Formats: sequence, C-alpha cells, structure tokens
Amino acid sequence: MDAVSVVESLGRLGGVATRGALISTTDRARVDRALEVGDIVVLARGRYALPEVDASRAAAHRLSGAVSWRSAAQLHGWELLRPPAVPDITVPASRKVLPSQRAGVAIHRGDLHSSEVDEGVTARARTLVDCMRGLSFAEALAVADSALRHGFSPRLLRGLATGARGPGSAQMRRVATLASADKANPFESGLHAIAAQVAGLHVRPQVSIYDPGFLGRPDLVDERLKVILEAESFEWHGGREALRRDAARYSEFAVRGWLVVRFAWEHVMFEPEWVRSVLVAAVAERSEQLCRGCGAA
Repeated sequence: MDAVSVVESLGRLGGVATRGALISTTDRARVDRALEVGDIVVLARGRYALPEVDASRAAAHRLSGAVSWRSAAQLHGWELLRPPAVPDITVPASRKVLPSQRAGVAIHRGDLHSSEVDEGVTARARTLVDCMRGLSFAEALAVADSALRHGFSPRLLRGLATGARGPGSAQMRRVATLASADKANPFESGLHAIAAQVAGLHVRPQVSIYDPGFLGRPDLVDERLKVILEAESFEWHGGREALRRDAARYSEFAVRGWLVVRFAWEHVMFEPEWVRSVLVAAVAERSEQLCRGCGAA
C-alpha cells in the first residue's frame, strides 16, 4: 500500500477518527509521531482530530463568539466531507468585527439563544441546522450522516428539517430524507449526494443482496436497476487478500446481472461531474436493459 501521511489520512476520514481507524491507514509509529509534533491532536479518549479543532476554541474566545458550523461538528465528534480550513465562528448579528479580527477565521452571523450554546460551542441540534442549511448539499449530507452514526436522533433530525423555514430549508428537508447512519464515512455520503442528483437513480446504503444466496452488502444499491455503487476506501483495498475477496464478490454480482460501478475517493472529491456522467450512463444502460422488448410489446 502506498504511503499516506497521517494528516492526509485523517482528512480523508473526515477530520476526526478513532486511533484504530487512523492506524489502519498508516501505521502506529507514524500516528504517535504526528501526535508528538502536533500534526494531530486528541479530541477525546482514543479519538483524534486535526489541530484546527483546538484553534477553533481559541478563536471563539478571542471574538467572544461560539464555535459553530463545521468546527462545532468536529468538536461533537462528527466526520466531515471537507474539514474547515479555518475555524467557523458565530458572532451576534450586530457585533462589529474588525478586518484584523477576521484573519484566519470564517465569521458567521447569528443571534444564538443560551440553550443553543454549550461551553462556547453550538449545541448539536443548532450545529446540525447550521450545517444542513448553509453548507453545500454533499457536505450537509455528510454532517447529517455523521451525526446519526454518533447517536443523534433520526426523529429529531427529521423534526428540525420539517420545522425549518427560510433560506436553506428545502435543502434541509432533502438532506433529512437521505440521511442514514448506515453510511460508513463521509466518502460514501459524498457519493450518495452525487447519485441523488441523477434522474432515475434511487440508491440506498448497505442493502443486503440475496441472489439467490447472500452476496454482500454494498455501499449503495439501486435494487430496481440492479446497480451497485462502491466507494473504494484506500485502507480496505491495499492487500492481496482484499484483492482476492473483491474479485470474487464482484464476479458473483456480475454473473447475476448486477452492474457494479466503483469510485475512488479522489473521483468523488475532485471529479464529481465525471462521477455523475458515469452514473447517468449507468442509468441509461440499465433502463434500456429493463425495457428491452417494450417497444415490440
């Protein structure tokens, strides 16, 4: 497996990761060295984050604001599709912030109720609302999926979206419809977000496929079209055994009529339009297969 830096691995994992997950992508010695020199920091016991997490608390204190948006999501232990380059800080709408104070932070305006802030960080519900409303669709879905994976109530998430009004409320409801704790990481969330924009494609995460016996639980599945989308995580496909296992599984799917489309992290993060074009072509091909002979009937 090619060498990947600890910082890069942590970024790919969403900016927050357990020690075990991080070691699986690099190695124990390199993780310990990154901790020693401050390239990564301890967020909680056995859970690591990028240094910007600590920087966000300092920035909020300096501005008499609250850590919010993606920075707050990280402090809640939620993985992100794109960790923030600078801390996200919310200050009162009427607060004057000098140009010199804006350096190195992303300022958001909002009047927060005391119930929406806990020890200088926006509470989970408020953080989720901000992210679902204001981030890009893919990033918002990744935050919602992460929140559900870490115990946020699906019912409360749907309630926040249903009751939302104003700018971004339509996106909140769309995100709430697609959000699922079954997606393993932000990479899968990003792929799901692209797939959701393809007409005729309706995927669900981690669907168990029996055809006729159990074949597996792929990342995203459209059962009607028999299309499988796989987000190929770097850490799971670097060894000979992984290659053997995957070859056997994909062969089983293929001979039973399933179309398996595989994407790397770089595809989803940097070539989303290409990913979408591939999925559009996949829908066209499978729709033709399903309707073959329809014209003659």
